[in-house]
Amino acid sequence: MIEKKDIALEKAVLIGIITKNQDEAKSKEYLDELEFLTYTAGGVVVKRFTQKMDMPNPKTFIGSGKMEDVRNFIEANDVGTAIFDDELSAAQERNISKILNVKVLDRTNLILDIFAQRAQTSYARTQVELAQCEYLLPRLRGMWTHLERQKGGIGMRGPGETEIETDRRIVRDKISLLKARIKAIDKQMAVQRGNRGKMVRVALVGYTNVGKSTLMNVISKSEVFAENKLFATLDTTVRKVVIQNLPFLLSDTVGFIRKLPTQLVDSFKSTLDEVREADLLLHVVDISHPNFEEHIDSVNKILGEINSGDKPTIMVFNKIDAYKPEPIDDDDLATERTKANYTLEEWKNTWMSKIGNNALFISAINKSNLEDFKKRVYDEVREIHITRFPYNHFLYPDYEDME
Repeated sequence: MIEKKDIALEKAVLIGIITKNQDEAKSKEYLDELEFLTYTAGGVVVKRFTQKMDMPNPKTFIGSGKMEDVRNFIEANDVGTAIFDDELSAAQERNISKILNVKVLDRTNLILDIFAQRAQTSYARTQVELAQCEYLLPRLRGMWTHLERQKGGIGMRGPGETEIETDRRIVRDKISLLKARIKAIDKQMAVQRGNRGKMVRVALVGYTNVGKSTLMNVISKSEVFAENKLFATLDTTVRKVVIQNLPFLLSDTVGFIRKLPTQLVDSFKSTLDEVREADLLLHVVDISHPNFEEHIDSVNKILGEINSGDKPTIMVFNKIDAYKPEPIDDDDLATERTKANYTLEEWKNTWMSKIGNNALFISAINKSNLEDFKKRVYDEVREIHITRFPYNHFLYPDYEDME
């Protein structure tokens, strides 16, 4: 199912909605992220469409008038792909495809496509293929376009229906096979984790594209792939790291994202065992992103789903070199000061002050404040190690004594 091939730059339009729970600013933010996902997948966005509505249209997601606008633009500009910001039902996808007569994707399908491109190891490819199969299963009927001329009831119990049922069985059998394969690999990986001994385990977690892999490269002096695209890293990478003379294991994990497809959360839960079994989490945050607080909430939500929300955690606010508060006109008394205008020092005096020394501010790419980072990690790992091996405490003095 996963093909490796060069993907041509595809022209695409994005479609989102504005609701009571998702105002115009939130909709724009989600579409910004969807555009970045499209770019990561190998596409270029030529136009966005949004519509205010109480809830998505159950048949076509957006209203008929807005759909006609989309169709006219697609035909006039030779656009081949329409991407919707929320997951479409099988029926919605079929209906929209008939109207637009182009490839129709939703956010889930787009993320699955990116994962398919990024999967390097056999394990990652197996997990992505499982997620694809589970996404595909309820949508098989829409792929049999030659049945569109037939209606339900009499006459439908022919070869066409048999072909659909046959395909469903094939996909279900494939899902069972992939789950068995993942279970076997999980056992092998569990043995590998067991063979690492009792070394302290530290895991990098965070939203996608926050700089985890860059930080991994700086700290472990390794060459983990890092790129300014979403989901640059899929496979968990584990490196032995030594700060001063204290060794520990550091793992780089797949980045999280809002509206992460359920299929991916389920199939990648095994990869996240590195997070579940970690003694310490380094929650990396891109503080230069205007909505980094929501990214934190999204990561914490997924950590809770994998029973890792209560682990010892250090918040690492990365990309301080790129942080630029929005300027405010002091002469304009009507201008309301917001979080967008905060300086880094002002941010540090907000809720971040309650975190104390568990909040670090660094730039991995410029190596700013890395000594403070190393000291904090050293102190935490040392405390965990001494708790585990109290007779070894003399081997690892305080960080200051190592200078």
